[in-house]
Amino acid sequence: MSTTEEVPYLQWKKDVEQHDYAAASSYLSIRFGEARAEKVAAELQKLPVIMRRANDILRAVGRAPLPLSDPGVLKDLKKVLSGQKLSPILVAEADVADGYHRLSLAYALDPYADVPLKLGPPGAAAPLPGAGRG
Repeated sequence: MSTTEEVPYLQWKKDVEQHDYAAASSYLSIRFGEARAEKVAAELQKLPVIMRRANDILRAVGRAPLPLSDPGVLKDLKKVLSGQKLSPILVAEADVADGYHRLSLAYALDPYADVPLKLGPPGAAAPLPGAGRG
């Protein structure tokens, strides 16, 4: 089952929008600090866009999809309904660095939809201070 068969109106851009790398860096900086976040975002820019199923991405990063009622998901749904293409998502450090709302929308429309993404290496960052202490 693919997006074009099940959800023909869910269209994706061929490459990630430039501002999505900044958004990914901003999110990752909260988790790992500015230097590591900027390095990961720069590494993501060099990677090719690949396809994975929405349900598999969510399982791999350990997240549940946001509901359709989430404001960010609704914003992306409006884009889809108006014929706009969505930017591929960014996955790095075993998390969705950018595109969680787009991924959640894809899952809501078709859990088995192919979603374009750039997939960075998992968990290369140092652990957060205090992590693992009892």
